[in-house]
Amino acid sequence: MITKRSFFNRLYGNSSVGDTFDSFDDELPDTTLIRKEPRENATEATKRSLPLDDAPSSGEGQLPVDVHQTANDIVIQAFVAGVRPDELSISISRDMVEISGARMEREQIAGPDYFTRELFWGSFSRTILLPQEVDVDASSASAKDGLLTIILPKLDKARQTKLRVKAG
Repeated sequence: MITKRSFFNRLYGNSSVGDTFDSFDDELPDTTLIRKEPRENATEATKRSLPLDDAPSSGEGQLPVDVHQTANDIVIQAFVAGVRPDELSISISRDMVEISGARMEREQIAGPDYFTRELFWGSFSRTILLPQEVDVDASSASAKDGLLTIILPKLDKARQTKLRVKAG
C-alpha cells in the first residue's frame, strides 16, 4: 500500500516511504532526491545579500513612530538614537506634527571593511496627521535614552466658557 508523507516528514525528510500515516495533501509524495548544498559561512551570505555602498544614501529616511492617546493627550514616540536634541526640529500645528533631523556617521569606514550595514545615516523626517486638534502652546517634547516623546494636549471642543459683556 502506497501512503502519502506528511508535511513535516516531507519538510525534514526523516521518514521512509513505507511508513503509514495521514496526510492532508491529495498529491503523492515526490520521490526524487533533493541535493542539499553545503551551508555558507554566515559572513559570506550577509555580504552577498546586503548591498553595501561607500557613499551614504542620497534619499531622506522616514522616521518610524508610535502614536497613541490617553484621556487628555496624544503621545508620539520615536527612536532618535545618535541625534542630539538640539539637532531635532519639531513643528506643531493644531492637526499635524513634523519631526526632522539628521544622523551623521562619527567615523568613515570603507565599504569592503563592513560585514553588515543596516543602520540609517543621513537626514530623516516624518509628518504625522493627528486624529484631533491639539493645544500647540501647551505641547512638550523630551528625549531620554534615544527615545523622543512628544506630548500634545487635546483640545476640548465641548468645553464652553461664558463671557461677561462689559459696559462701556
